[in-house]
Amino acid sequence: MIILAVVLLGTSGIPALFMSKTSMLGQRIATLGISAGSIIGLNACRIALLTASPPLEAFFPWQAAGNSVIALDALSAFFLVPIFLVGALGSIYGLGYWPAEKHPRSARKLQFFWGTMLCGMTILVIARHAMAFLLGWEIMALSAFFLVSTEDEKVECRRAGFIYIIATHIGTLTLFAFFAYWRTVTGSFDLKAIPSGTVDSTSLGVLFLLALFGFGLKAGIMPLHFWLPGAHANAPSHVSAILSGVLLKMGVYGLLRICALLPEPPIVWGATVLLLGAVSGLFGVLFALGQHDLKRLLAYHSVENIGIIFMGLGLALLGRSTGRMEWIVLGTAGCLLHVWNHCFFKSLLFFGAGSVLHATGTRQIDVLGGLAKRMPWTAAFFLIGAAAICGLPPLNGFISELLIYLGLIGSLTVSAPPLAAAAAMIAPILATIGALAVACFVKAYGSVFLGTSRTAAAENVHEAPIQMLAAPAVLAVVCLLIGLFPGLVVPILDRVIAEGVSARVPSVGSLAPLGQISILSIILLAGILAFFTVALLATGKRRSAGTWDCGYARPTSRMQYTASSFAQSIIAMFAWALRPHGHRADVRGIFPEKTEMSDHVDDAVLDRVLLPAANGAERRADWFRRFQQGMTSDYILYVALALAILLCTLVPFKELAISLLTR
Repeated sequence: MIILAVVLLGTSGIPALFMSKTSMLGQRIATLGISAGSIIGLNACRIALLTASPPLEAFFPWQAAGNSVIALDALSAFFLVPIFLVGALGSIYGLGYWPAEKHPRSARKLQFFWGTMLCGMTILVIARHAMAFLLGWEIMALSAFFLVSTEDEKVECRRAGFIYIIATHIGTLTLFAFFAYWRTVTGSFDLKAIPSGTVDSTSLGVLFLLALFGFGLKAGIMPLHFWLPGAHANAPSHVSAILSGVLLKMGVYGLLRICALLPEPPIVWGATVLLLGAVSGLFGVLFALGQHDLKRLLAYHSVENIGIIFMGLGLALLGRSTGRMEWIVLGTAGCLLHVWNHCFFKSLLFFGAGSVLHATGTRQIDVLGGLAKRMPWTAAFFLIGAAAICGLPPLNGFISELLIYLGLIGSLTVSAPPLAAAAAMIAPILATIGALAVACFVKAYGSVFLGTSRTAAAENVHEAPIQMLAAPAVLAVVCLLIGLFPGLVVPILDRVIAEGVSARVPSVGSLAPLGQISILSIILLAGILAFFTVALLATGKRRSAGTWDCGYARPTSRMQYTASSFAQSIIAMFAWALRPHGHRADVRGIFPEKTEMSDHVDDAVLDRVLLPAANGAERRADWFRRFQQGMTSDYILYVALALAILLCTLVPFKELAISLLTR
């Protein structure tokens, strides 16, 4: 079934290439093929995750890879679920968001590479040989480049695509080095567990560092995230959804798979991953607070949530190093469940942002406002996603973060002081991340959907079409189901964890009070629904007034908080890290002239380190341009000099020198 799904996904966009650029038939055929492949694939994942059958294996008939093995085990099936689910929902969403009749220049390209990207991700997840893994990895990476560059007539899209392709090939070259060294250490390109004691600790450390860099770059862990904000902001919104919700997790999958194959992880591995996760989570949400572009804000929250996933992975690695099974279970369960949760609520949020962009034509938060009245369904779905990403009950984000909390707090009972100190620092950081996320989404949701319209862009808008509402509706239901009934995912998590650990491990349900949480979540949801029901019934008895009236007879939208003003105090608190800059309003005299204020927060790595370094290198290398002036005579001279040098290499200077000295 998985192989059939790969074929359907990879070929879904081909029929449209032979049809008219404006034909919706080709787009519908592509969506049908992706949906059929995804349904077949999800059924295979259901069997692999919910039955006790052993992992399935088959041979991939490719001579260059030595008849590579492909396999479907519980970990592969777990990561295939988001690929198939968001792949199908995003394709359906694209029918309304990016129809061929309105985007004849790029629609066929988008739907073709959408299918090939899903195909590549599926191949790499089931690959058990380095060559097959790299085949899927490169198909995924190149397809994502063309998707990011969909609107390649725009300068910012070309720039984002250029930065992405550089970053992804740095990661790919790192993986080449990793697999080459893996072949040197193990004698094979097969991805099989290394027996304990057969490889020295130095070689294992090199393998771990190469995997951490290569897969961490794809996952977008800070400071390797520099490609992520631009790519997610400038790609079409459903492409942003799958980039953030699914493609980033291929880096997490790769690191999880390799860590499971490496024996005897030292404590420093887990501590490194845990620290990287804490830094990425904290600074990701801080930089999100400083954004005025709705999609860039969501992109930085991907950096934050990848950090939370790495926290769970780091805790699990520490558990392997110290023999603490409860850390392994809670850390791995929190990591895996947050992979799913982030996929669901972040895709939901990007779909909502796409609906806003589709209706208003802008991503700038400060010029929006009051959209909840005109786009009630989009506002409701975005609110569910915002509450979920903040880790608030009764939604799914709360469950996965709780598992990591329990593991970190439980480590305080360990007699080893360094581990207790590490947990004492990381647990409050995770709490701070959650609090800052709430502030960020109060800013985003309040500025976009509440209040009154700030500009004409938010005045005459309409609700998104049904195709663009169906996808977020499914994801909103999934977020609610996991939050209300977390026990549903416990058997899946137990199976994935048990398959990756040779020893007997306790169930996730025995270490976390998920049953009590389910009851409390249902009560909380009932209370929320009752409150809104009473509020709606009482609406007709109240007088209406302008938002932020505060005694003013004629309030205007200029009296509302903007996204900039709302976050100003928090940004000022962390100015040492964010280093905001901009134009301050100059108000003078009794009747001051109209003025404006603006502020910006540049990316800490791309804008402050990489681009200045690249520009400096370009200036220092400017002298070399004198050798390339377009003169044919100069190029003939260069060729002649090169030939002379090559001919000189054929002269036996060493033998001549010996002959002269011996005379």
